[in-house]
Amino acid sequence: MKKIILTSLTVSLMLALQSSAWAHAFLDHAEPKVGGTVGHSPAEIKVWFTQNLEPAFSKLEVQDAQGKEVDKKNARLDGKDKSLFLVSLPELPAGTYTVIWHAVSVDTHKTQGHFQFTIK
Repeated sequence: MKKIILTSLTVSLMLALQSSAWAHAFLDHAEPKVGGTVGHSPAEIKVWFTQNLEPAFSKLEVQDAQGKEVDKKNARLDGKDKSLFLVSLPELPAGTYTVIWHAVSVDTHKTQGHFQFTIK
């Protein structure tokens, strides 16, 4: 009987830990790629997350090497994929840019981060 209870508690704890780990929207992948180099200025930045986002509380911006925001300030979720966050860009010159994101998943958990890409 003790073994069944112990096994049951162990499984419950494992499931609880997995659920809490899955409850946050983390960066899955991006275009341009994280740390990547592109040959020309992209028209937009696309960032996919591991969960759907709450757009009213999430933010996506692109900064140049001096820390100036250079995107078109129109961050939005994709119409069909609520885990895809996008922001449009003007034609940018060669250089290294930083994408900064703050994500709030639909279950209200917050994450944030940044990555760089380079235009040659």
